[in-house]
Formats: sequence, structure tokens, C-alpha cells
Amino acid sequence: MTVRVVLADDQQLIRTALRMVMADIEGLEVVGEAATGAQAVSLTEELRPDVVVMDIRMPGMDGLEATRRITRGTTDARTVVLTTFDDDEYVYGALRAGASGFLVKDMALDDIIGAVRVVAAGDALIAPSVTRRLIQDFAGRPGPARPRRELSGITDREREVLTLVGSGLSNAEIAAELCISVATAKTYLTRLLTKLDARDRVQLVIMAYEAGLVSAG
Repeated sequence: MTVRVVLADDQQLIRTALRMVMADIEGLEVVGEAATGAQAVSLTEELRPDVVVMDIRMPGMDGLEATRRITRGTTDARTVVLTTFDDDEYVYGALRAGASGFLVKDMALDDIIGAVRVVAAGDALIAPSVTRRLIQDFAGRPGPARPRRELSGITDREREVLTLVGSGLSNAEIAAELCISVATAKTYLTRLLTKLDARDRVQLVIMAYEAGLVSAG
């Protein structure tokens, strides 16, 4: 199955580099390019790609708003944001808007290609170690206090799994921690995604944090 990709970035050099690399990868096809958030939304509706690689800072509609419109729109496209992790204040908003993760612009191109495949397969691309850093930084950011998220309709075991997901553990690590098989761990994850109406693992991490199941550090 070919993964159809739209590249959204106001820097043509980045789009060109990604397009040239993907052109040589079997199973990947760049079906469109956008220089603004508005163009990204329009192309996604028109072309129905599997993945949109989305820059955050673009003229007019930024990548945050474009991500929100795409993930709440009529397509099944999944979005990955491009960011500079250490200083991009919008990355958390992008995850809340429904992005399936983020890439750092100075990542190796092979890693970016791998991340696109991961997202197309239905998972998030944030590694456990980065997840822990994400939550720590997220918790340290000033902002209005939010009421603790209530989690209803999940079992005690599912809550336990969600806590481990929020702590940044991989499926294999969750399986080892609970003395279950990796397949069973994946089943619990699938149930949590369905019951909590979460798009992917990234949103489960945020939910676990907001519910007080995990804390920074």
C-alpha cells in the first residue's frame, strides 16, 4: 500500500528535499505541496492524503490552525508537525489540535521518512524518552489552571495501562511491567483509544497527565 503525503512548509528548500527523498522510497508518494496552512487544508480535502507533514510557522493560517481543521475535517489524514522542539511554543497546541506527533527539522531525512511511515500505520511518532521530556516541559509552562480530566468508562486495568503510557513506556515495556504479552498490551491500548476517543498515543499521554495519573519528573 502506498502512503500518500502532502508536504506543507513555506520553505521550498525543505519541501524539495523531502520530495526528492520520498521519490526514491518505495511505498511513499508526495501528492501535493503547500506553502501556507490554508493551502494545506484545501489540498488535504482535495487529495485525501494519508499523512500531512506540517510546518508550524507559515504565513496567513499557521500550521496549528491548519492541523486543527484537518484533524476535525472530513478526511482521515493524519498530521505530523515540523518544529524546533526547544523553542516552538506551539507544539503542545498542535498535539492538542490532533497532530500525531512532531518532527525536529534537523532530524536525519531517513528518520523523517520512518516517522511518516509510523504515523501512516496509525501510531504516534514520539519516542518514550521524548514523551517524558514533553510532559516535563508541558507541566512547567505557565498557564491557567485546568480542571482535572475525568476518565469514565475504563476498567482499573485500562487505567493502569494508561498510567504507563503516560509515563512514556513502550508497548514492550508495558507488557513487561504488567507481566502480559505485547499483543495484550496492544489490545489494551486499542481499547483506550476507542473508549477515550483519542486519535493516537500522543493524546493518551496528554489525557493521562491531565487526569493526574502521571506528573512531570
